Amino acid sequence: MTDTRPRRSCLYMPGANERALEKAKTLPADTLLLDLEDAVAPDAKVEARERVCAAVKAGGYGKRELIIRVNGLDTECGADDLKAAVAAGPNGILAPKVSSATDIAALNDALTDAGASDDFALWVMIETPMAILNLKNIAACASSTRLTTFVMGTNDLAKEMRAEMTSDRLAFQTHLSMSVTAARAFDVIAIDGVYNDIKNAEGFVVEAEQGRAMGFDGKTLIHPSQVEPCNTVFAPTEDTIAHSKDVIAAFADPENAGKGVLKVNGKMTELLHLAEARRLVAMDEAIKALAEG
Repeated sequence: MTDTRPRRSCLYMPGANERALEKAKTLPADTLLLDLEDAVAPDAKVEARERVCAAVKAGGYGKRELIIRVNGLDTECGADDLKAAVAAGPNGILAPKVSSATDIAALNDALTDAGASDDFALWVMIETPMAILNLKNIAACASSTRLTTFVMGTNDLAKEMRAEMTSDRLAFQTHLSMSVTAARAFDVIAIDGVYNDIKNAEGFVVEAEQGRAMGFDGKTLIHPSQVEPCNTVFAPTEDTIAHSKDVIAAFADPENAGKGVLKVNGKMTELLHLAEARRLVAMDEAIKALAEG
């Protein structure tokens, strides 16, 4: 399921806020997470569902990926959210608080019953201690269900663990790394959690760089001001792309045919570096295509 679509910035937009849904059409976020869950008060959930689904059907979001975050299937609104979301036609849904492979199977069956196509994406929140303990089994579902993406719910995880969210995220580094590891083992996309201090732009960049270094594909965001710095952090640099193209060219040179190890720009380069170079160049091209329209 390897996918080079950019998901550097995944911006939550409150489903109950009509102005926010309209503003999202102008923001350079790769993915919009249209939220029916945490960002919506209990007495506004039905109205938010109707507003979000109408907005998705109406279109106008360009090449942005649209994901609707539904309420859990075990809640009063969950099943209706899921059915309405499928009918609206986004790229997929984001389901909260999954804890086991059984949860993934139930969501996948519900999507099938609602008429979702095979390529309709199932994103899931990893935000409970049980989900962390079951990461391997959850990720393994990607081979037989619509599961494509992990989204870290670090705020909920902090609450459930009674842990403190410090600037270095020390209490969560193991959980974050385990999630990326499980995602990579089963070809699942991994999106880092949110940064809460909207006014601390420097702190946001530091945390985004930490997430990139850990291997995340992108980060979830709670404010439009975080989009552009996030896009910068999670995009390959010009130097990286230039070197990647040199790696590709070196292995394509007939003089190097059959060689498994080369020296490129003074660096030892193996076939594993060739695979990564191709991925990075493809991602760079996808980012540029997204920016064009």
